[in-house]
Amino acid sequence: MKIISRDTLALGGFAGIREHRLVTDSRIFAERKKPEASEGLGSMVYLADAQYNPKGESGMHPHSEIDVISVIIEGRVSHEGSMEHGKNLVAGDVQVQRAGGEGFDHNEINPDNSKNRMLQVWALPETKGQPASYKFYTPKLDGVTRIYGGNQTQTETFDSHTIIDIVHLKAGNSIDLADEQLSYVITGQATVLDPGNKDNSSAHQVQEGDLIRSMNARLTATDDLHMLVVSQQA
Repeated sequence: MKIISRDTLALGGFAGIREHRLVTDSRIFAERKKPEASEGLGSMVYLADAQYNPKGESGMHPHSEIDVISVIIEGRVSHEGSMEHGKNLVAGDVQVQRAGGEGFDHNEINPDNSKNRMLQVWALPETKGQPASYKFYTPKLDGVTRIYGGNQTQTETFDSHTIIDIVHLKAGNSIDLADEQLSYVITGQATVLDPGNKDNSSAHQVQEGDLIRSMNARLTATDDLHMLVVSQQA
């Protein structure tokens, strides 16, 4: 098990955004990759925990052949761009934009006079040349909500062998995560234990801002827990 804490990483950013980059995969960052940041998992190649300055914005910019997942944690975001222009997002909402070969332009704006907070996640599409497309989710507040990945026979999420879930656990509840995962604690606290290990002294305490790479982990929420979990499907 490996844990990277957000607060041990340098604070970077651009335009009106300040962010900690926890995942910068070598497949897209190459020699620009910071060694203290994690590699991705499956097709997931980037994860940043960002705050937009009051009235801050990313600025209009393009993407192609990338899937961009935005998880709003605190405050609001006003979305501008070539898809779903004018959509307003609030804490708890998730938008997923598939650029495909067609590509899209977008600008994410903090409309308020106080900072907001959001996760920005990128994944590489498994099939190139697809049309640009947009999906929106409001994850349930108790349990698991899939926001990315699955086979091509379903349309609820964009297809991929890489699965991304939003997990909400009430304090005292547990979840078993099979095989390898890359999990990020958005808010709350938990204990992480390998179910095959009987020695409870091996348990790890994790909290907001921790990125956990684990195998066959059992997580027990010690406080109400909000997490993003990345895994792979055969």
